[in-house]
Order: sequence, then structure tokens, then C-alpha cells
Amino acid sequence: MLGLRTTIYIVPNLSEAKDWYSNAFKVDPYFDEPFYVGFSIKGFELGLLPEEGASIPRGENVLSYWGVADIQQEFERLLTLGATQHEAPKNVGGELMVASVKDPWNNIIGLIYNPYFKIE
Repeated sequence: MLGLRTTIYIVPNLSEAKDWYSNAFKVDPYFDEPFYVGFSIKGFELGLLPEEGASIPRGENVLSYWGVADIQQEFERLLTLGATQHEAPKNVGGELMVASVKDPWNNIIGLIYNPYFKIE
């Protein structure tokens, strides 16, 4: 195993989601096609897939956490962009902090401040 590479969010409107995620992550997509939009986020992939057919239920059984330097600031910034609170920032031991929001399409975006984790 080489570690996580991609987190994909399924969205009903790819164009709207592309704009929202460009603002949320402060980066333009490197891959932009009608069937997939990909963003490179510090060596990891955030992908958007268009929802096909009827709306699918969004689960809460898997969370991907995106690393941040200031969890409260990023949490509040995403809320101002139209995200809704899923889990307010909280300490989970030592200096570790986690939080999560739901994007406008109810996908969960996890945030983590983890000064102990280093990419190899």
C-alpha cells in the first residue's frame, strides 16, 4: 500500500461544484472534463464526479480529512462559502484538532490540524 491518493465527491452540478471547490481549496483544477474534474491538493487528488440519475444518499460512514494550518479559520471560511457545519472544531488528543462541514451538495469535508503527521 502506498497511502491515500484520491478523495472523490459526487455532485449533481459539476460546473457549480468546480467553482465552489476552486474557491474552497484556493486552486484551479488540473483536469477538467465533463465526466471528471480533478484538483491537485499538495500532492493528493480531490476529484469531482457528476451524479448520474437520481440523487444518491450521502453517507457519514467514511471521512477524509484535509490537513490545515489553522482549523478554526478554515472551518469558518468554508462556512462563509456556503458549507454547513457537520462537526465543530474539537480537540481529539494532544494538539490534534478535527472538524467537518458539508458542501452545498451534502458531501462531508473533514479538516484536521495534526502537527505530528509528516508525509514520507
